[in-house]
Amino acid sequence: MRTAFLLSTAIACTAVIGGYPTDLSQAVKLRDGKVYFVQPPSLGDVVTTYKETYVWGATYYFTIGLPENAGEPLQRITINQREGVDRVRFDLEDTFAFEGTRSNEGQKLALKDATSDRKTKTVSLTFDPPVSPGRTITIALKPVQNPQVAGVYLFGVTAFPPGEQAHGQFLGYGRLQFYNFGPRFF
Repeated sequence: MRTAFLLSTAIACTAVIGGYPTDLSQAVKLRDGKVYFVQPPSLGDVVTTYKETYVWGATYYFTIGLPENAGEPLQRITINQREGVDRVRFDLEDTFAFEGTRSNEGQKLALKDATSDRKTKTVSLTFDPPVSPGRTITIALKPVQNPQVAGVYLFGVTAFPPGEQAHGQFLGYGRLQFYNFGPRFF
């Protein structure tokens, strides 16, 4: 990958110095067919609407920024629970994505596919059409119920460009903390 990146950078610099216009946001595609982002997306805020254990009706928001110079659109996102005592199950039929942030919700984005792999604790969301560079999007995952055990839960987020041999770029961990506030007396 480093060789392909250096080669594409050298070509772009030569074209700019030579006075030729060039599109610096071309994707990196290796000879073996693997496609990479030139500039990968970034993981922004990860928040939940309810931080209490056992709660129903929460939504977990994952905000992702796709830079102008990404070189490729965003085709797929995977969210993998990496830490936390309970396995969080999601209601994928109620899961959705939109342009913007949680506080500035824009147009809804079409999801072609939303799947869950129970064994690997991974949710996979495929956009149709892919999300074009230069946009900020938010994924709203609906858990069936918040975890029953309090503590920190980490979710690894990976982004994929389109293509059969798309290379996933790990964006980081979303961290959610859940609290057990004990019995309530009304």
